[in-house]
Amino acid sequence: MKYIVFTDMDGTLIDHDTYSYKPAEEALSLLKNREIPLIFCTSKTRAEIEVYTKEMGLIHPFISENGGAIFIPLNYFNVDYKYDYISKNYHVIELGTKYQTLRKVLEGIRSELGLKIVGFGDLTPSEISEITGLDLESAKLAGKREYDEAFTIENDGYTQEELQELIEKMISIIKSSGLSYTKGGRFWHLMGDNDKGKAVKILSQIYEQEYGPLKTIGLGDSLNDLSMLHAVDIPVLVQKPGGIHDPEINDPRIKYSEGVGPVGWNLSLKKILSDSSK
Repeated sequence: MKYIVFTDMDGTLIDHDTYSYKPAEEALSLLKNREIPLIFCTSKTRAEIEVYTKEMGLIHPFISENGGAIFIPLNYFNVDYKYDYISKNYHVIELGTKYQTLRKVLEGIRSELGLKIVGFGDLTPSEISEITGLDLESAKLAGKREYDEAFTIENDGYTQEELQELIEKMISIIKSSGLSYTKGGRFWHLMGDNDKGKAVKILSQIYEQEYGPLKTIGLGDSLNDLSMLHAVDIPVLVQKPGGIHDPEINDPRIKYSEGVGPVGWNLSLKKILSDSSK
């Protein structure tokens, strides 16, 4: 049986504070040795993901910006599949809404509600660096958005009830615009009618055409990953800093890991792959 691993990055494979994946190296080696594809499924941009694929020597497809697009290296699959265009060395399956459209909607919400929304498109690389903890070069790559606008909502003197009411109005405008949103570990995300789960299902189907029956594994840490976890055979939720699991996720199908971020990622994958070889 062929295994495929889909993983979130920030807070899951990559430590929330240090941005290191070192604690997961044992399981990463195991995947390489067993030739199991590791597919990033993340809110990160294509430019950010490419830094990691190059550094880790990965040659597999990846899913950017919360399912905004699937990037498949040319000649990776032998089977035919539908794609939207070729960019650099990839066939691109485009599922999301263009970034410029998302920015216009966000600016409209800000203007209509007077809500203090700050998106990545409003920030310089040094400001992105400051709020994310990324170095300046990484912050520049995080700003190269194509299908997803990451943003924060600042409490500009509202009571908690007033702020919640404004957020509910914001969500209503997003939905009436035909768009969707999600809330990750650090940021809100505005996007089109895409999510991680839809992209995972499409890519899994292509793998299945190529290899026959599959077992898919998915690892995440937050509500933003729930659609991905629902789309795989073996869903795993790793702990957040402080050793807790996301309290907004309560699903008996999901395996709850011991260990925060990459530590839990490492332990969970080693156990799953060890059980599979018995």
